[in-house]
Amino acid sequence: MNTSTNTSTNTGTHRDNRTLASRLPASRRPPRVATARRFLMCPPTHFDVTYSINPWMRPEAGADRSRALAQWARLRDLYRELGHTVEEIPPAPRLPDMVFAANGATVIDGRVLGARFRHPERAAEGPAYLAWFTERGYGATHAPRFVNEGEGDYLLAGRMILAGTGFRTEPRSHEEAEEFFGLPVVSLTLVNPAYYHLDTALCVLSETEIMYYPGAFDAGTRAVLESLFPDAVLAGPEDAVVFGLNALSDGRHVLLPSAAGRLAASLAARGFEPIGVDLSELLKAGGSVKCCTLELRRDH
Repeated sequence: MNTSTNTSTNTGTHRDNRTLASRLPASRRPPRVATARRFLMCPPTHFDVTYSINPWMRPEAGADRSRALAQWARLRDLYRELGHTVEEIPPAPRLPDMVFAANGATVIDGRVLGARFRHPERAAEGPAYLAWFTERGYGATHAPRFVNEGEGDYLLAGRMILAGTGFRTEPRSHEEAEEFFGLPVVSLTLVNPAYYHLDTALCVLSETEIMYYPGAFDAGTRAVLESLFPDAVLAGPEDAVVFGLNALSDGRHVLLPSAAGRLAASLAARGFEPIGVDLSELLKAGGSVKCCTLELRRDH
C-alpha cells in the first residue's frame, strides 16, 4: 500500500540524526560529501514552445533555440566538471519537450519504469526513452499501464519513493511503481497548477533531507512532509516561482536556478554548495535543472 505509514519505521533514526545535525552551528556540522552520479540528458535541438500544456507555456512568445542549447550545454558541462557522467539520448524531431529527460523514465537499481504521458503532444517520448534503455542492455524495463511522468513525479529519498499526483501522474501508478521497484511509495498531492510535477516543488538534497514549497501541496501532504522531514528547507513563493526547487543535489553541490537567491542562501547555511544555473529559456516550457536531468541508478 502506497501510504506514508510504509516509511515511518524506517525513517525514525534518520529523522533524529537529521534533527541533531541541523541544530549544530555550521562550523560543527559534518562536511557535505558529493557522490558521483550518472545522468541522461537530451539536447534541445528541436526545442520550441508550439503548444501549451502547463501555465508556463505561451506559444505566442516562442523560444530561442540557440539560447536554449547554450544554457543546456552549460548545465551538462557543469555536471562533468563536478565529476558526474553524462550520457545523451538523441533528440527526436517533432518532440520539442524531449529535452526534459527527467520525465522520460524512472531508474532505480538498474530497473527502468518507463513513462506514459498524460498529454498526446508528449506521448511519443515514453517509447523513445524506453527504447534507449532496452538498446543499452537494461534488462528490467517496464512499459507502464498507468500515466506516470517519470522523475517529474517520482523522487527517490533514501530507500523510499516520494510520488507526486494531482495534475499528471495517476495515483494508480504509485502502486505500479511500488510493486515494480519493491520500495515503499509515499503519495504527495499537488494542488497549485503552476507546480504540476513534484520536481517543480520538491528537491531531494540527501538520503534524509529535502527542500520544498509548502504552497504547492494540499494540507494532508504538508502534514506528511512535516512528519517525515521536520527539518526540511522551506522555499518561499519568490524562489518557487523561478523554479528554485527544480534543482539537483549530489549531496554537496546543489545546482539550481540562479534567480533563487534566498533558497541558495538557505542551502549554504546548511553546509551545501549552491551553484546557480541560468536555464531561463527552458523555463518558457516549464522546465529547469532537474527537468533536464534523469538519474541512472544502476546499483543499490
